[in-house]
Parts: sequence; structure tokens; C-alpha cells
Amino acid sequence: MEKWQYQMQNQINTIDKLVEIINITDAEREAIITTNTKWGTTPYFAQLMDRDNPDCPIRKQVIPSLKEKENRYGIDNYLVYKENRSTVEKRPDTIARQYHDRIAFTVMHICANYCRHCFRKELVVDESLQLRFDIDEGLDWIRDHAEIRDVLITGGDPLLLPDEKIAYLVNKLREIPHIEIIRFGSRVPIVLPQRITKDLLKALGGFHKVPIWLNTQCNHAKEITEHTAKAVYDLLTCGVNVGNQAVLLKGINDDRESFKTLHQKLLTIRVRPYYVFYCEPAPGIDHFRTPVEKGAELIRDALRGHTTGLAQPMYVVATNMGKIPLMPDYYIQDKNSDSYTLRNYRGCVTTLPNIPR
Repeated sequence: MEKWQYQMQNQINTIDKLVEIINITDAEREAIITTNTKWGTTPYFAQLMDRDNPDCPIRKQVIPSLKEKENRYGIDNYLVYKENRSTVEKRPDTIARQYHDRIAFTVMHICANYCRHCFRKELVVDESLQLRFDIDEGLDWIRDHAEIRDVLITGGDPLLLPDEKIAYLVNKLREIPHIEIIRFGSRVPIVLPQRITKDLLKALGGFHKVPIWLNTQCNHAKEITEHTAKAVYDLLTCGVNVGNQAVLLKGINDDRESFKTLHQKLLTIRVRPYYVFYCEPAPGIDHFRTPVEKGAELIRDALRGHTTGLAQPMYVVATNMGKIPLMPDYYIQDKNSDSYTLRNYRGCVTTLPNIPR
């Protein structure tokens, strides 16, 4: 494969480049011309799009839609609200906080693929929110806050930083006594697997008391290739744990077959499904949202009992108060002083004793 720098320098981000790969529709062309947002992807990821099907799940994540101009449910200034950026606590632009003991460390706004459903759309796609990415300022803040034990490095895509900058970040965080875990949020293994180079693995890898975890975002089985499988294997081999945080997207992964196939196929490349996120109320992404109950129903009807428990993520919504699970209790059918009545995925019923408190 070409070097990752080539992929970034030759992004598919104009109509002229796009028509060499797919037959675009009039609606797609109009959306690209009239939607004033950043869009584009790597040549590698673009080649996975279906040439003639505008409903291709990859195509719908890459190409702008006229529906992005509609905004019934999205919250204006969503990222400021969601990441508590207007609270009385003074924090650098790089630090977003919803929890007492962990923060998101936003280090850049560039992506390899500008996802149309991005909850940070105002920062990386619309570019209406401007942040100051002073990494040393962020490190100083973390160093001064002993309650922070867990740092999520995010963006944009933090793995698009140069290797030496990533090594610097990791090493400086590991020098802070109260940091116990470092996490990266990155779509690179999915949209730019070429980025997982020996030098990057050297920056991330090796045994250490402060481990590194990486959560990627894969939303459809069509996104999984042998190149992704090799990138994940290399990450695991160097000591970086890899999980997946999918987003529930209408018309992309909200049917039983697509949902099950995605989570089963992730396991075949050694990626553990971690979360399925309900589509957040960022502006301009109404067309991707499903009913709230949909994710729980898919886990019940497509995964539980139908495949291994390793393939079963937690369904949550991310809020300015942190993540909230959205899993109703489908399996406890009844309860009395003596027993619980339970039903499995096939509809078979059994009982369990009710143990007094």
C-alpha cells in the first residue's frame, strides 16, 4: 500500500476526484456544491464505496447530503454544551470534561475521513468552532489536576500527528504520577490503515504500567478489510488494546443483518465491540437518527443468543453528564416475592429464585 502521507495528500475531496471512483447522483453533486462544509476521505476508503449505489453505507458516511441542511433536533453550539466548555471551571481549549477522574484531550481538528454524522461536526466539518490546540498547555492542566487518572486523546484524529509528537504526548502523560491509563480515539485503523507504521508502533508500544487502549469506529462490515485486520494485529502485537465504538446510523447499520454481521466480523479481526452510541444531537445530522429504542432492540434481536457474548457492545448515549446506558430490561418478564420469570432470545421461559436483601 502507498504510504499514509500519500493517502492524506491525495484525499478524495473534490467532484473531479470523486467521479473517477463512483457515479455520483445529482443530489450528491448538489450537496457537495451547496453544503459549505469540509468533506473528503482517503483514496483507500473511497475505493470501498459502491460505484452505482447511493445507499452504500460507506458512501453515505463520506459524501455530503442535502439533508444536512435540515436541523430539527440538533443543538446549536452542541460541542460547547456537550463538553462543558462554558462552565465556571477554567480549562484550556484542549480539555473537555464530563467526569471527575477522566478527560478528553483534544489535540487537533484534522481527520482522514470527515464523517457526515460526526458529533464534533462544528469543530472538524463545519469549522464554526475554533479551538486552540496547545498540547503543552493541556499537559500542564492535567499535571495540576491530581484527580485525573484517565486521559482520552482525541481530535479530529490524533494518530494523524507526526510520530514524534505522538511519542512526546505519550511520554509526557506517562511521567505524570496520577495518570493510570491512556486512550486514543481514532478511525485510522478503518479509514487509513497505512498509518499503522513501525515508527508509530514504536511510539505507542511496549510494556508499561500506564497502558494504551485504542478505540476505533467501524459502523458497517463493508469497512473491514485485510488491511484493517493487519493494522489491528500490529497494534495488538505491540501492546495496544483495540475496541470498537460504533454509531447507530439510520440506513447504514440499523437492520438486524447489518448489525449482527458488523459485530461478528469485528471479532474476526480481533476487535472487541465496546459501545454502540445513539446518534448525538449535533446539528445537521437528523437524517442519521433512529428511535432511541432501536439500538437496544437490535442487541436483543440480532446479538443476544444469536452470537457470542464477545460481540455484544453496550448501548449508550453520550451527554454532558457522561454516558448513559439505554438498555431496558427485556428479559425479566415478571417478579414476585418468590421468583423472577425470565425469557430468553427464543421466547422460552424459566424462573430464578428471588433472594431477599
